[in-house]
Amino acid sequence: MTSHSDRPAWYDAILPVIDLRHGQVVRGIAGRRDEYQPVESRYADDSRPGSIAHVYASQFGFQDCYVADLGAILDGQIDVAALEAIAVQGLKVWLDAGIGNVRQWQASEEALRDWRPYRWVVGLESLESWQTLEELLACISPERLVFSLDMKDGRPMSTREAFIDQSPEQISRHAAELGVKSMILLDLAAVGQGEGSQTESLMQTLQEELPDVELIGGGGMSWPDDIEALAQHGAARILVASALHDGRIAPLGR
Repeated sequence: MTSHSDRPAWYDAILPVIDLRHGQVVRGIAGRRDEYQPVESRYADDSRPGSIAHVYASQFGFQDCYVADLGAILDGQIDVAALEAIAVQGLKVWLDAGIGNVRQWQASEEALRDWRPYRWVVGLESLESWQTLEELLACISPERLVFSLDMKDGRPMSTREAFIDQSPEQISRHAAELGVKSMILLDLAAVGQGEGSQTESLMQTLQEELPDVELIGGGGMSWPDDIEALAQHGAARILVASALHDGRIAPLGR
């Protein structure tokens, strides 16, 4: 297996993704969540969260992963067992559990009990207001909170009055002003499509305007060239899922 020190920069930029639904790891398809089906990975025998996490840790050598608990995001039901199955594989978990306010975050912390996510992801889709983002930053800390600018076809995903008429650029700037230090730029329309990210222009603009903010991108990554291109536009980490399971991006050394 290729040593960590010999890995190309694009490989270490990968932040592998696990989407959870009904106790299984599912494959994202352009944000159409009713169409998500259990993932079929050439490196795992099944789609159980522990199996996929084991592949990420033991075969790919990843040390962390982004987990979207769709049950928590859509229905308010956090999947404690699935999350623990991922964590015991040794991966540091970046968790999006549909947190919209401090009360929901506290409930999620209490539900997990025996372990804590490495970082909490607060998505625009779930966030109630700018005030709640300030409150969450104070409770979680800017070092552990990652703000996710959720978009669909270039439009911010929110029905909240505070965000509905704002552009992605305006939302990003305001989040940074409030103290956000890490930000995901993700257009769900690109997820699972294998046609590259739709956020390169926004990524480059924000890299220039917000140089102190860590930017994370992804969606539609098919090949190392896609990852390298997004990194050149300013992404420090890049979300990848389907390409890892399909073998288009293989464990180094295979």
